[in-house]
Amino acid sequence: MHYDFTTLPNGLRIISQDMPMLRSLSVGVWVDTGSRDETPVEAGASHFLEHLLFKGSEEWPAQRISETFDAMGARHNAFTSKEYTAYWARMRDVDLPTGMEILAEMVQRPAFRQEEIDLERGVVLEEINMNEDDPPDVAHEQFVETLWGSHPLAPPILGTKDSITEMTRDTVSGYWARRYTPRSCVIAVAGRVDHDDLVALVEKHWDTWEGEAIDRPLTTPEYESGIGVVRRDTEQAHLVFGGPGLKRDDERRFALIVADHVLGGGMSSRLFREIRENRGLAYAVHSFRSPFADSGSNAVYVGTTPDQTAEVLKLVRGELDKMMDSGITEDELARARGNVQGSLAISLEDADSRMNRLGRNEITGLEHLSVDEIVARVDAVTLDDVVEAAGAAYGGPYVLGATGPFDVEDLNEFVQ
Repeated sequence: MHYDFTTLPNGLRIISQDMPMLRSLSVGVWVDTGSRDETPVEAGASHFLEHLLFKGSEEWPAQRISETFDAMGARHNAFTSKEYTAYWARMRDVDLPTGMEILAEMVQRPAFRQEEIDLERGVVLEEINMNEDDPPDVAHEQFVETLWGSHPLAPPILGTKDSITEMTRDTVSGYWARRYTPRSCVIAVAGRVDHDDLVALVEKHWDTWEGEAIDRPLTTPEYESGIGVVRRDTEQAHLVFGGPGLKRDDERRFALIVADHVLGGGMSSRLFREIRENRGLAYAVHSFRSPFADSGSNAVYVGTTPDQTAEVLKLVRGELDKMMDSGITEDELARARGNVQGSLAISLEDADSRMNRLGRNEITGLEHLSVDEIVARVDAVTLDDVVEAAGAAYGGPYVLGATGPFDVEDLNEFVQ
């Protein structure tokens, strides 16, 4: 995977990949800060900032930003995770100078107008309400909070109603001043772009920005089995079952990609076939990984009727045990390798996916591997490697997050 890379004297990193067959590009500003970096009084500040920066600067207020992007036919948005925040826009290549000016104003010179903070506070509170009304989201949050306990990865990205309600202008602007610096940011661009022209453009709008590198203490989590339940008289029980997994740069991650695909990564996976196809116990069932800098998690999500919860959880535990005991077959390994090759090729067909890959890898410190390099590492995975990775990722202690008409004592047996 060819890419171009430059670091400005102020520490701002620029990474790009030219796709000359396109007439558009995707640009992202990635910031090395997320919910794990917040103090208790700042809970939800990373996500609140994501909203507030679109209110713009003194020169570029919110209405001017939205009207300018709309006039270009551009798409723009942002997202916040536990470890980073990203602001992105997709536009024609000839519109990059305007798009870069807007992003530079938003990130470096937010106005933080009190009336806009108060209005956006209401928007974030409604977003929290929406998530609380979504049973699968509640089950996932219960899993996360129970798994991580007192670790910085535990608090919800959105914050809480109390923390957002009480957050002051000084708190959110102070968080921005502390966490947003050129040395904590990456500008990633993919599409029709000349790197030298991009660097000149970034220098024009970003080279006077100053600030030191930010620190993120990493701590080893302490895990124990547990259950987090929100009791609701719903027609369907929503279950997230899993435990601690591999951290982001663990070399066993390639074997785990294979194991996870076979376990619950698609319609041919063991969980889908056994729970949905053979028994008709669920409509939605899948496994997923959440790797971080100092740890990670692996889990299975299932939505089923409450009276089938026990049967479903026993089946999930059984499939995890089989994966750890005997691994996978040669046929399953071959299908997983083919899936990696195909999904990677498809994902890199558009500029958004390539920009996200460049930005995410750079901000998290992962290698920028080409498709061929990733395929080679997956092809090198052996059946024994899968068993080892499965044992590390699926061996517990087990945690269950759930929403449905039951209490903790109704589910205790499944995490023992």
